[in-house]
Order: sequence, then structure tokens, then C-alpha cells
Amino acid sequence: MGSIHKSLRSTISIFLVIVTILGFGFKLYDVQINNHEYYAAQNNTVKTYTVPLQAARGEIVDRNGNPLVTNRQGNSIVLDAAYFPSGDDNEARNAVVYNLITLFAKNKEEYAHNLPLKLTKDGKVRFFTEADDENWEADIETMKSKDMLALQPYATAQNCFDAMVEKYGLEKYEKTLGKKTVLEMGNVRYELTRLLFSVSNPVTIAEDVSDVTVAQIKENLKLYMGADVRVVAFREYADSTLAPHILGTVRKINAEEYSALKDEGYGINDEIGESGIEAAMEQYLRGIPGEKTVTIDSDGNVSEEITKEPAQGDTIVLTIDKDLQRLAQRQLEITCHSVDYYNSTGAVVVEDCNNGEILAAASFPAFDLNDYYDKYNKLVKMKNTPLYNRFAMGTYAPGSTFKPMMAVAALQEGAITENTYFDCGGKYEIADMKFKCTSTHGGENVRTGIRDSCNVFFYSCARRLGIEKMNLYGTMFGLGQKTGVEIPEAKGILAGPEYRKKFDLIWHPGDTIQAGIGQSDNLFTPLQLANYCAAIANGGTRYKLHFVKSRISSSTGVISETGTNIAARLDVDPHNIKVVQEGMRMVALSGGPAGVFSKIDTSVACKTGTSQVIRHGGKINNGFLITYAPYENPEISIASAIELAGSGSSTSQITASIIDYYYSHNTHEKRAQPEGTLLF
Repeated sequence: MGSIHKSLRSTISIFLVIVTILGFGFKLYDVQINNHEYYAAQNNTVKTYTVPLQAARGEIVDRNGNPLVTNRQGNSIVLDAAYFPSGDDNEARNAVVYNLITLFAKNKEEYAHNLPLKLTKDGKVRFFTEADDENWEADIETMKSKDMLALQPYATAQNCFDAMVEKYGLEKYEKTLGKKTVLEMGNVRYELTRLLFSVSNPVTIAEDVSDVTVAQIKENLKLYMGADVRVVAFREYADSTLAPHILGTVRKINAEEYSALKDEGYGINDEIGESGIEAAMEQYLRGIPGEKTVTIDSDGNVSEEITKEPAQGDTIVLTIDKDLQRLAQRQLEITCHSVDYYNSTGAVVVEDCNNGEILAAASFPAFDLNDYYDKYNKLVKMKNTPLYNRFAMGTYAPGSTFKPMMAVAALQEGAITENTYFDCGGKYEIADMKFKCTSTHGGENVRTGIRDSCNVFFYSCARRLGIEKMNLYGTMFGLGQKTGVEIPEAKGILAGPEYRKKFDLIWHPGDTIQAGIGQSDNLFTPLQLANYCAAIANGGTRYKLHFVKSRISSSTGVISETGTNIAARLDVDPHNIKVVQEGMRMVALSGGPAGVFSKIDTSVACKTGTSQVIRHGGKINNGFLITYAPYENPEISIASAIELAGSGSSTSQITASIIDYYYSHNTHEKRAQPEGTLLF
């Protein structure tokens, strides 16, 4: 019986062996004979990768085609995983990294330093602080995350350093060369991890390097294995101090932005507009990335082919005039320095009355675009906040510049006529409250009330109108509303019960009186003041403000015009606006600014304003001026706001300089040229 079982087991075993041999034989036959070409191809080609190629950003020019922001070519050092040592070979990778940082140090090149660790003078490891990087807390959190060093939130800086040394196999270098060198090497290795280094995603470790560094890398490819020199476009400014708040800045995309935009074709190494026009027109400026196909065969041989050329972004044509912008900035600086060299700040806006184009807009103090990233921490801490855009984000109590709007409203609503007189005895009383005027003016009508800036006259108008009617017209003129410009702007505040309700506060009759002369809660931006003035100048049309005149396609050359957009047509009798214009003309002829405006050849109409602020425990006035020119056929409106100026008249020299320059350097023939013709 036992022998029978043994014989059966042997037979089964032999049968299984035969089946297995036949199976392998069939597979071998299939691979070697039936599908030889397919498997041979699979064996020879390991993988094909698609690598994005960065497109140059579009240029930004002024209204006459003068370059403001262009591109220049520079060299960046990129690590390419197709040629870099394998991730399994830490030693080989570290050798290349060490060679590179040694070369960078020798040639004084800047390179990746995004690992938020630093060494103190006594050799201790510390985290970055706000002084090192504004995003230091988020950077430390990222460093400790599971995808990076995989440490607990409470891990110390030394814990992070030790984990970094272990992760990248840097123990040998720490023993022989010390912490400083290891930290420098760790920065490069960390950058590769942080930016998902792969064949499809090369990582830039040094930007805008010298020709000497380029030559040394190209001459020693084995020493710097995987280091590639890429010719890339860097932002360049015709004048890096010109219109920085308008042009804005560009930076590397951050993790949150990449996560949100990767489906739109953004790569983790891409640049993105951060502020100003660079951010507002990002979709047109960024261009279309190209593609390179990388193939690596089984022997490790690499071949590359550009399968899609990158396309440069479109050209953005701005409404501003380069030379007028420069003049506005300079005159604004001179005025602020003359008021209070260390403390006065301000803004000025120049607008085309008849289409809403902004011809110049300046904020003081300003900054140099070339210094923005290198000196950011210093700039953000400066007392007078040069990064703050005062013409778009600064909100001010407008003072008496509010009175022309009040006059239009009172005339249109029948609260007064052009022949209504109010007697100014220097004060005004309502509900046991007393309000002062700037002087004792006697009998005032609407024209002289504007000329003399008589508070009593406009207190009376406010009392007759009521806050609802006042705000109806304020809204029509765009006050307390965004103007529509492409860059960020403040909304401001139109004083009234609705605003007070947000804070559970009561609106009193005296508040209406105060609001009538531009005080109370009223807060407007210089952009709003310029646009409101333009609406008075042109007879009652308020335009949507804009900085972008047109866009020129880089691929077709087609010009897409922004065009003129009407925000509102004021339902106001033209005669009522004419009466107010006449009052503003009287300010220019015999009011505070008359001495300055009499020295220029162009006739103007204007209104001054002051508003009181508290500085260092004392009261002082900010100064405002809204102006349009020429009086007979208005073309431009100008609004200026100078902090601590004392009066609106003291700001008139800025306006006079701008008007004088504008009509000395621009002729009607030049302004009548078809849009875009100066560019070709």
C-alpha cells in the first residue's frame, strides 16, 4: 500500500514539473518569438517624461509704448534628475551638492536657503524668526511635516537639524566639515524634497548666476553631475523707482497657490504676480509654458526633444504717462518734505476727465522694486510704511473738497437756488450744539460759499437736505465706493445712519451737519476724489477708473482695448453743475491757491479741503485739493492729499506743476492719435 502512495506522489510531482516547464517554455516562446519586437522596445525604453519649460512674462509699457517692465536673459542653475545621481545613492548626491555649494561660495552666488534653520555665533541651531522670513512660522511647520522631516510639532531646532542630517546621510560631513557646511548642503537637499524633485520636475537652486560660474559648471560636468545651466527671463525695470505701487511685484508661487492653480497649468517652480498690475493681469502676463520630452533607455542614456515651444505673455499697455508719473512722484516728495521732512506722507492722482484713464498716480513714500525682496523686512517695519498704497488704499476725511458735491445736491433737490443767501456770523447752532466757521463771511450764495469755503453755508444746506439725500448724491459721485481700478483699493466710508448701525451707534442731527462739510465718518480715497472731481468737470458722467489701456497679444499682435466704461450718468441739471464749476473757478482766481495758479498759463477750477487729525497728542490738519483743467474745456482732474499739510492750498504747487508740465509737453495733436499707433 505504501509503495502505491509513493508511486502516485512521484507521478504527480513529475506531472507538475512538466507543466511548469511547459509554462515557462510557452512564456519564453511568446516573449522571444511572438512578441519579440514589443518586449525589445519595452526593454530599451524605460520611461518618457514631460518637463515644463518656463515662458517669459509679458512686458508692461506706458500709454506711449515706453517700456516700464521688460525681461532680460540670465542664467539659473537647475538640478535635473535625469542626470543627477539616483535617490538611492545619498553619498553621490551629497558629493555633487558639496561641490556646487563650494563653487557658489567661491563665486559669491546666492542659492536656495529655504530650510528655516540657522546657526548662532556660538554654533547652536535655531529656527528662523520674523527677521529672517515673514512666513517663518509656516516654513517651520512645513519642515516638521510628514512629507519633509516627519517630526512632532514640539521638535526643537536641534531635533530638526539632526533629522535632516540623518535623512540626507550627512553624518560624515558633519564630523569632518562641521555644522555650517552641513546646513548649507541640507538647504539644497531640502529644496529638492520641498519642490518634489523628479525627472519631470527639475529644481532651480541658484538664480541669475555669473558667467564665471556657468563656465566652470559646463567645464566640469562630472564634478557637477546633474547641474544644468538654463537661460531664463528675469524681470527688469526701465526705472525701478517709477510707479512701484502700480506695477507691483512677482515672486515664486507658494504651496497654497500651487495647490489651487496646478490644474490651470502652473508648476511648483513657477513665478506669479504678487501685487499691482503684475497680479491683476497675471492670466495675460504669464505666457504659455512649453514642454520638453525626456527619454531614458535601459542603459541610462538620456535623450531630449522640445515638443512645444514656450510662448511669451502678452504686452500690457497702461494708461499712465511715464514722464508725467515721474513728475508727480517728484513733486509729491518735494511737497511732503517741505511740510514735515520726517513725518508727512501723501498721494496724488491725475485722471483723464473724459474716459476714466489714470495718467499718473503716486504715493509717498514709495520704494524701489529692485529692493523689494532683499529689503522687505526693513521696508515693512519703516515708520512711514512705503509699501502702503495711499492713492488707492489710503482713506481720508475729505474736508471741504466735499462741498462741491453738497452744492450740486442742494441745487438739484431745490434746497437752495443759485441766488439763495445764508448769513454767516462765524457760527451755527442746532439742537443746543454750536458749530464754527473758518471766518465771519456775512451773506453767502452757493458760488461765494464754495469760494470762501463757508462752513455755515454748507451746514445750512446739510440741514435742508438731510443725510439720505446727501448720501444719494455722494453715491452718484462714487464716494465711499470702489472706482473699478484693476489693483486693490479701499471702499472708504460714506457717513450716515447705515454705517453707524454696524457699531450699534446712533446718528444725531449734529452728525448730519458735520457730514455736510466732509467731516463726521466720511473717508474717501484720492482715487475717489479725482473721479468725483472729473464728474463735476465733464458735466455729470462718472467713469470706471482703469490703469490698463490695452493688451497686445504676443502670438497674433491683436490689440484688445479696455475702452471707456461709464459707471454712472448723474441725473443733474447741467446748469446746476455749471454754477458749481463757477464757484470752483472762483477758488482758483481768488481763493487760497490763486497765488500759485496765477503763475501757469492754463485756467483751472478747484476746491481745497482740510481735515483735523491727532498726532502726538496735538491737533493738526491734513490738506486736500481737487482740481480740473482747463476750466473752459476740461481734460484732466487732479486730486492730492498731503498728511500734516495744514491746508489744502499748501498742496497747490503739486497740481500746478502737473498741469504746467502736461500742457507744455502734450499737444492736442499728440493726444488725438489713434490708440496703439505709437507702439508700431
